[in-house]
Amino acid sequence: MRYVDFFGTSISKLIVGDNPFNGHSYITDYVSDEEMLTYHTEERILAAMHQMEELGISAMLPLADPYIIRILKHYRANGGKMQFIFQLYAPMNVEVSMRQMCEVDALGAYISGSFVDVRYETGRNEQTLALLEKLRTMGIPVGIGTHHPEVVTLSEREGWNTDFYLACMYNLRRHREGEESGFLTGKSKSGVKIYPGDREIALNALKGVSKPIIAFKIFGGGQMLVEKGEKERRAAIYDAYDTVFSALKPDDCAAFGIFQKHHDQLLEDVSVFEEWAKQDQG
Repeated sequence: MRYVDFFGTSISKLIVGDNPFNGHSYITDYVSDEEMLTYHTEERILAAMHQMEELGISAMLPLADPYIIRILKHYRANGGKMQFIFQLYAPMNVEVSMRQMCEVDALGAYISGSFVDVRYETGRNEQTLALLEKLRTMGIPVGIGTHHPEVVTLSEREGWNTDFYLACMYNLRRHREGEESGFLTGKSKSGVKIYPGDREIALNALKGVSKPIIAFKIFGGGQMLVEKGEKERRAAIYDAYDTVFSALKPDDCAAFGIFQKHHDQLLEDVSVFEEWAKQDQG
């Protein structure tokens, strides 16, 4: 595993997101939201987290919802050492959410891409800026997520008060403009599709951005890996690492989700990363 500096703390270059833990599937023809929710008991989430540590992953992007926060408290109580960069949970009172994040030693916090993008799409960026200022009272680095590469460009041009970016490699807001997060609407991601050309657009927009970047959906929410045998799947994972990390800064990171029910995706993703890292060193 490689490690990078995140505002004075060393974290793994690979970070695990938790959309599958919360039942957010982007491959609903293969795995439903309900299957993900049913599978992800506290015991299984904790087992996955301890496996992450064993494989060298030292950071997660958990959702700051009460269920996940409770699990993270149990994880900490049992000696868990991973760092948490929290995604703000839209349905919760912001002040309550901020307090709960601090109770499990948040390393950073960010506003979800859906929240930021809806405000951008509907001309209400001032709401994002106001929320950033509120998060700043936690005394930790704060960031924004987005599926629109141009949001990062706008933020840089206007000097938004953000410390880091979570940048989606695919524009999953296409045909969903103005639509709030599924956490608020209850709508599944069944109609969301990735377009391969989006990745190049996103990476081009991130060139020259000096602030830390965490690229996410590097495997297109799993869409680019389904219906592939092991050899072909590993090749696609390798290509994603090579394409994304070759374009970003050395200290930038990438996040991916895992669903361990059918095969050990975590071990596969890390082992392919190690192959890439060895090759990248020449």
